[in-house]
Amino acid sequence: MSELRKDPVTSRWIIIAAERAKRPQDFKTEQPAPMKPEACPFCEGNEKRTPPEIMAYRKKNSYPNGPGWWVRVIPNLFPALSIEGDLGKRGEGIYDMMRGVGAHEIFVESPKHVVSVTDIPEERMREVLWAYRDRMVDLKKDRRFVYGLIFKNVGRSAGASLEHTHSQLIVTPTIPYTPGREMQGASEFFRFRGRCLFCDMIQQEIDSGERVILNTADFIAIAPFASRFPFETWILPKEHSSHFENLPKYEIDGLASILQRTLKKIEKALCRPAYNYIIHTTPFDLGELDQYHWHIEIMPRLTRIAGFEWGSGFYINPVPPEEAASCLRETDEFAFEAAAARTP
Repeated sequence: MSELRKDPVTSRWIIIAAERAKRPQDFKTEQPAPMKPEACPFCEGNEKRTPPEIMAYRKKNSYPNGPGWWVRVIPNLFPALSIEGDLGKRGEGIYDMMRGVGAHEIFVESPKHVVSVTDIPEERMREVLWAYRDRMVDLKKDRRFVYGLIFKNVGRSAGASLEHTHSQLIVTPTIPYTPGREMQGASEFFRFRGRCLFCDMIQQEIDSGERVILNTADFIAIAPFASRFPFETWILPKEHSSHFENLPKYEIDGLASILQRTLKKIEKALCRPAYNYIIHTTPFDLGELDQYHWHIEIMPRLTRIAGFEWGSGFYINPVPPEEAASCLRETDEFAFEAAAARTP
């Protein structure tokens, strides 16, 4: 029988449709035609085909906008928001408006033409996370900007237009709806109980164990109790922290490891599906908060949102999170790594 579960953070109801349950191999995954590296603007040697870089980690004595980098940050060629101008807030009756001011940047995660961040060495993954942190720290100095959302689209059905591994940062002058709703739910919990909801969630999941995928010294990966999507996975720091950009170095190292391991498990179990990951953090203009906890949400794109979901706000998930967690927990990501290394 199906079961309705309430998300303790957003209060959103989720339908876990057990009678529709599917095994990992029942989901069809897209396999797009590969792009030739010489045609890819993100490959090393093609730097002139992108806007000038904002920042890059590169070899000593190499030059900006040329070869020699290992992580490169560039403006999006077609930005959702523009860096120039003031906000120009205004209203027309009941309608509020402001100019589309913000930032939209791309993190190119490898000079080589690889399609997954799991194909780069772990030490390079750390550098990608450092680049996220550096750009967030820099952009939060601008008083026009309120929120920075880091996200990754992999595969066309997840919104990626180029296959070369990359992620994005959009900085907005207001708090986006979804993280704002999370903050509201976390604040309500804190007001009544005096504790962080996410910290309580982490402890309960550790005690139960049935939805835990990976559990390391500093981080935990879980299938959330009210998962919206099949194999949805969250990664959370065990030590309370509300701001991603305040990560200390030792946690960057641990995050790079658990993020790559989790993605490898998802890729092996589901035959490299399209997916998104998103970092939810606290707005720039707020200090450290006791009630909110930054985290990463990973959402494989295995099902489609249709009329019921759009009309109701409910989600229908055909894979109970306990089964998803068990599958991913038992998937040997290191065997996948060895097999990938043997691929010519």
